[in-house]
Amino acid sequence: MAAEFDDKKRVIRRGTYPELTLPGVLVGYVLGGVLAVSIGYASLKLGFSIEGSELAAILGFGILRGVLRRTSIVENNINQSLASAVNAASAGMMFSIPALFILGYTDFNVPLMVIGCISGAILGIAFVIPLRKQMIDFERLPFPGGIAVATILKSPGAGIQKAKLLLGGALLSGLVKVASELTGEHEIPIGTWIGLPDYMNGIWEISVMTIGVGFIAGRGGVFFIVGGYVCYWILAPILSAQGLLPTEAEYTAMGYSSVASYLRAGLFRPVGIGMLIGGAITGVALAFPLVVSAIRSMQQASKSKSAASNDELPIKLLYFAILGAFVLLLVIAILSVPNMGLAQGALMALLGTLWIWMAGVILSECIGRTNWSPLSGMTLIGITILIFVASGLGDRNTVVASVMIGAAMCVAMSQATDLMLDLKTGYLVGALPKKQQIAQFLGAWLGPLLVMGLIFVLHSDDPLGGDKYEAPQGRALQSVISGLMGGNAPTEKYMAGAGLGAILSASGIGGLGILVGLGFYLSFGVVLTYTIGTVARVFSDKKFGERFSEETGIPVAAGFIVGEALIGVFFAVKNIILAGS
Repeated sequence: MAAEFDDKKRVIRRGTYPELTLPGVLVGYVLGGVLAVSIGYASLKLGFSIEGSELAAILGFGILRGVLRRTSIVENNINQSLASAVNAASAGMMFSIPALFILGYTDFNVPLMVIGCISGAILGIAFVIPLRKQMIDFERLPFPGGIAVATILKSPGAGIQKAKLLLGGALLSGLVKVASELTGEHEIPIGTWIGLPDYMNGIWEISVMTIGVGFIAGRGGVFFIVGGYVCYWILAPILSAQGLLPTEAEYTAMGYSSVASYLRAGLFRPVGIGMLIGGAITGVALAFPLVVSAIRSMQQASKSKSAASNDELPIKLLYFAILGAFVLLLVIAILSVPNMGLAQGALMALLGTLWIWMAGVILSECIGRTNWSPLSGMTLIGITILIFVASGLGDRNTVVASVMIGAAMCVAMSQATDLMLDLKTGYLVGALPKKQQIAQFLGAWLGPLLVMGLIFVLHSDDPLGGDKYEAPQGRALQSVISGLMGGNAPTEKYMAGAGLGAILSASGIGGLGILVGLGFYLSFGVVLTYTIGTVARVFSDKKFGERFSEETGIPVAAGFIVGEALIGVFFAVKNIILAGS
């Protein structure tokens, strides 16, 4: 039992706090859908994802408290748990499925892919539930993202103000995106205005969303910026001074429209892809000792009497998850391509099941200790293993079967880390783990449906892997696949980048090789615009304090992402309708 008081310390309600309620669930579905589309769109353009829990908590206050006049913190915690469960599919699917579109294998079984991703989401949740007490109650892993969300939930008045700021940011970025789409102006050629040579590529992308992502990243985004500046404002001038850049006749003969496009597509992009691969693999290798910790945690959880309390879903759920994972992945493997044999499908299902468990616990430990998750690296390695197992089916069938199971694995891993982060939040605000886990299951089915639809909409508007929707992680996976299948990939550049990415990731700074690699890979216009957000965050922290940045700046920046993404999807749908009419 509990009593709730108003600002004048008067009792306004007695009894248990509402937690897993219909309003909380319905608001979670609505906000989860908005976040899945928004963050999925941003992931496809920028190559990395952001956690949706904080955005859902902020918006949840605006709806549950500001509109519906509901005051329960744990009810809003259910809202953000369910919403982030819906959104978790955005990273998992955007890091894997676009590779099929870039390769041209768009005739895969779409319903089976969606069912596989939904199954993966459910299994990822089930696999990590037994680890909650060990990681959160006993080891007390910090989970910085979970602490941030708990701070929002504990400040209901500030939460409503943050919701207003977020909506204001969304309106501003949406208006800028509308103006950009209607005028057809998507870049600002500042470099040309000030007389920079073409190879320095001083063209800024018009994207308030990118500014918002840079602000949220703050100092953590500096390494991403460094990669871009090293390419175009250090290496490019050196190449020019040494006379190593191609002439107009030479780059035209190679199929490039300018020396800047040659540098990006012919040199920096393949090196950047290699850095993504090398950095991801090294990061996973460094995190591998966490498997030992995970096994110990599982053993202790299974012996703990408290694991069977009414506050938790039963630990036997794990055993059903293991059996269910194997059966579902076996069905997906056999149905994914016409010539999949039972033995080959069973081996893929077994490896997929093991990878979901091992990767899920590694990622949970990583995000719990560092707030960084090597999800892309685990996806690359997992799908690479599956390709070797599925070899002999023909190039197309091998790739489709591997990515089909790999996408389910990736969504499972994403859900696992999201749940552990949300459970940390629940631990700090006094929520019941069992109800939060139920909310996570309730949200797991919607994300794959929305994200798959978004992928097809955006691909119909402009092919994935191109300038408009670059899909960096999908491109990296496609490059690995092309190399394994004996394509014409620039392996020397990939290898050089992989070595550099591995060295950077071995420095001890989480994700360094991947962040710098993204700076190499992405358009420099994105890097330049991203710089505005990062510099603004550093300035805000120094001038106004970190509290101002967190309570005012971050909600506005989050709104920048939501507003531009939703308007971008709207115009993509409009373009498809007009093209078909």
